[in-house]
Amino acid sequence: MITVEHLTKRYGPVAAVDDVSFTVEPGHVTGFLGPNGAGKSTTMRMICGLTPATSGSARVLGKPFTALSNPGRRVGVLLDAAAQHSGRTGREVLTLAAMMTGVDRARIDSTLDVVGLTQREAARRVGQYSLGMRQRLGLASALLGDPEVLILDEPANGLDPAGIRWMRDLLHDFAGRGGTVLLSSHLLREMEQVADRLVVIGRGRIVAQGTKEELLRQAGAFVRSTDDAALAEALRRADVGVEALTTGGLAVEAEPLDVGRAAAAAGVVLAELRAADSRGLEELFLELTADDARESATVHTRQEVPA
Repeated sequence: MITVEHLTKRYGPVAAVDDVSFTVEPGHVTGFLGPNGAGKSTTMRMICGLTPATSGSARVLGKPFTALSNPGRRVGVLLDAAAQHSGRTGREVLTLAAMMTGVDRARIDSTLDVVGLTQREAARRVGQYSLGMRQRLGLASALLGDPEVLILDEPANGLDPAGIRWMRDLLHDFAGRGGTVLLSSHLLREMEQVADRLVVIGRGRIVAQGTKEELLRQAGAFVRSTDDAALAEALRRADVGVEALTTGGLAVEAEPLDVGRAAAAAGVVLAELRAADSRGLEELFLELTADDARESATVHTRQEVPA
């Protein structure tokens, strides 16, 4: 449903987004992760036709976003919850959106119910809204046209725990009905629960992508045997990295099948053999974006050193 191919955005000599390619499939919530300044928002703005690309292409539902007829009916977009007229009421914001996209105004009340905004809250001016209420109104605008695709940049900012849980259920339901969701967020624990596919960007380039299970599963195996020392020696002779754990057993830089073969060849009886435990999304994120953190630290250090 969303196809990004070799997308690049340069500002003079600086590449904010550098040769980025990925796809977002229907029926899935795809999490788009990266540190501040990594290129997430720029990429999403290029997908939505708000920022022109230097090169490459982005297609939504098979076409450039700007080539879609009445895109508000097919693609729900929330890139900045603060970008709403503060002098209008929430209902007026949705009424204008309905008029521009040709949506039946009867959907306004049902959409307000979906996002949890009361009639009293909808009658208040947006300038009086909390950030969480602005997020809910922005989601209402995105959902108003009953779209096939959602593109959401940090939609959970300002939501309380109940609101985050509500959003998770909403996105799961939308994807479960065949919808396509591209979602960026800094809330890694929440992203780990809501997304089933991940795209990670660092310093303007894609550093990893795939299903959540593929990316979080660590390579290697854990093994315990009747003679760990002999098994470790057999594995090292096969140029396999091995670490003896203080809690017992071995951490092995090989897949379980290869460990089993080495044990059989060495005549060692195995007591336990399994793939290495999965890591958390936070651990994966920090590992993949370590270069960004080091670069940021270097920049700050340079700025603090007197000339």
